[in-house]
Formats: sequence, structure tokens, C-alpha cells
Amino acid sequence: MPIATPEVYNEMLDRAKAGKFAYPAINVTSTQTLHAALRGFAEAESDGIVQISTGGAEFLGGQYKKDMVSGSVALAEFAHIVAEKYPVNIALHTDHCPKDKLDGYVRPLLAISEERVKNGRNPLFQSHMWDGSAETLADNLAIAQELLEQARRANIILEVEITPTGGEEDGVSHEINDSLYTTVDDAIRTAEALGLGEKGRYLLAASFGNVHGVYKPGNVVLRPDLLKELNDGVAAKFGKQSPFDFVFHGGSGSTEQEIRTALENGVVKMNLDTDTQYAFTRPVADHMFRNYDGVLKVDGEVGSKKTYDPRTWGKLAEAGMAARVVEATQNLRSAGNKIK
Repeated sequence: MPIATPEVYNEMLDRAKAGKFAYPAINVTSTQTLHAALRGFAEAESDGIVQISTGGAEFLGGQYKKDMVSGSVALAEFAHIVAEKYPVNIALHTDHCPKDKLDGYVRPLLAISEERVKNGRNPLFQSHMWDGSAETLADNLAIAQELLEQARRANIILEVEITPTGGEEDGVSHEINDSLYTTVDDAIRTAEALGLGEKGRYLLAASFGNVHGVYKPGNVVLRPDLLKELNDGVAAKFGKQSPFDFVFHGGSGSTEQEIRTALENGVVKMNLDTDTQYAFTRPVADHMFRNYDGVLKVDGEVGSKKTYDPRTWGKLAEAGMAARVVEATQNLRSAGNKIK
């Protein structure tokens, strides 16, 4: 199937919300990790989301120039071609983009998609994220309003993060403290500024104790029940039931019960990066340790081309990451739920 059209992406999100499941959003940094994500979704018979962070885009742009726009455009164009060979629907998304990188990343990408739509084509990406969590809520929502209007014109969904997620992601960091919990007032102010769909569709990354990075269950106090309070508080004021499509950030190490509660309360997208990075790298490390004298030319020998050939260990990396994507679809209940 091709990359999801705007209509298909909206259907994906509507089906997830109605069915109380969520799509794994897999961060990718190369054509190889892209194939691993696509393979995982296909093997699980799950539609899904593939996303590129600012750091991932810089890496894709090459270390000579580190151009985020050319790197992300190139991978998106590549994805539009190769995704046709996988029997699932895939949406392309850009992950966390703070204020100081908007002009070098999200705004140019929105302009590219807006031009494509004007010419009768579909947008290059299906959604973009604005991470204003380091700004005041007033400034965050003011920028979100501008981006949402541009996204609407480009037939794109915007993701907004209104309050901090703990830990560090691509240079944006927040302390792990009580500020990691969105309030009902925060949610109401968001609805007042961005509407509830009439100004353009958006996904809401609300905070319920989430932390980016690696942590073990119990080290972070997650409160996914808070999402119900946010929905109920906004529904009481505006009369629209279950108004938000929530995103779960910082999910590594979450318990099965925490994930289940989040799904019941409106989460339709959950980001995965740390766990899939490890799943990709672990088989490579195993291969290198097991074939030390082959991947290196030890003591004047010539090594073994079959072991240091990137295709040899690259296939292992793809399989490892794909398996982790399958596991994520099972945890989030999207496995077997692809649009027929």
C-alpha cells in the first residue's frame, strides 16, 4: 500500500480511538531502520506511524551539512516508493521540534506540503509535531495556532506538546518533577486556542508523568488516568465528549497496566525510540563480539569479508528492530487491525 493519504490517516486515528488501541510511532534515522519499521508493521498486520526527529533529520542530512530538511525530505520520498511493497498503511510524521528549530525544519516542510497540495498532490508528511513545552503555555499556543492554520492548508495534522515531558530528547530537557502533569486548566486553554477540530485536527501530547529515555518500571510515576480527567474537564465546558486524541511520549519501561489505562483514556499514538534503538543495535553488537577476528584484520590477517560486510550484520539489525515493532503493536493492540 502507498503512504497513507490524509483521508486514510484520519481514518486510522478514528479507528484507533473507537477501538481503544494506538499506533506505535517508530523513530527512524536511515533507510535501514525505515525498512525495519515497515517490516515490523507488515508482520504484525498493523498500520503505523514512522517519524523523524530533528536529530534524526540532521543525521539523515549527512555529517557534512547536517541539513534537516533535505535529510527528512529524502527519506520521506524514499518511503513513498518502498512503502508500496508493504501491505499496511503508514503515516509519515516529524517528531519533537522546539522553537529554535521551527524555521529550519517544520516550517519549510509545511511549505513543501502546502505547495504539493496546491498542485493537486498529497502532502509529503501526514503530520508534524510542534514541541513548545519549553515555552510559556501562552507562547506555546500562539505558535501552535499559526502552525495549525498552515497545517490545515496543507491537509496535515499537527501534534502539540503543551506541558513538559521529563528527561532529554534532541536537546530539549526537563526536570522530573510535579510540572510533568498537565492540568484541566491547561487542557481548557488549549481547546480555547486551537479549537476541537473546527480549526484543523491536532494530536495532543499531554503530560502524565512521562519521561524520555531509559528507565525501569516504578522509577517514574505515570498517571494515565489523568487523561480521562482532561477529556472530562474539556467535555464539561465545551460539550464534546472525548475531545482529544492523545499521544503517549516517554513510554519506554511502561507497565502493561499503564499502557492499557492510557489506551482506554484516548491515546492513539505512542512514540518508541529508545527501545527500538536498542533492538537494532543489540544484534550488531552480538555479531561483532562473536566474529571479532573476522570483522577486524587481527595480527596482520585479512579478516572475513562475509562478516564485516554491512549487509551481513545489517540484516540482523533489521530483524531485531522489526521484532520489537511487532511487540509494540501487540502491546498497543494495533496488531491485526490494519485497514483492509
